[in-house]
Amino acid sequence: MSVFGSVLTVTGHIGCHPTWDCEVCGEPWPCPAFRAIGQDRWDGTTLIPVMSSLIRSAIRDLRGRPEGPEPPEIVKRFLWFLPLNDEEARAIALRMR
Repeated sequence: MSVFGSVLTVTGHIGCHPTWDCEVCGEPWPCPAFRAIGQDRWDGTTLIPVMSSLIRSAIRDLRGRPEGPEPPEIVKRFLWFLPLNDEEARAIALRMR
């Protein structure tokens, strides 16, 4: 199994498009349970490629939904383990569209 698959399936807390809610607890994914497991098990260098590969889909799915998050908020949500300010998150979101 790839690192990508391991990060997502070992936790049991998986989010899928189009809603990006956790299939187990129903919280916006990555949910608090996934975040806690991820921080214990993987460092940022493992999580960055995994989460970055999902951001583009999440932006497409969530952008424009009533009361849905804006792209910079989605970036911060998926890259919660990085200390991103609003400007950095906005720049990443623009590149990921």
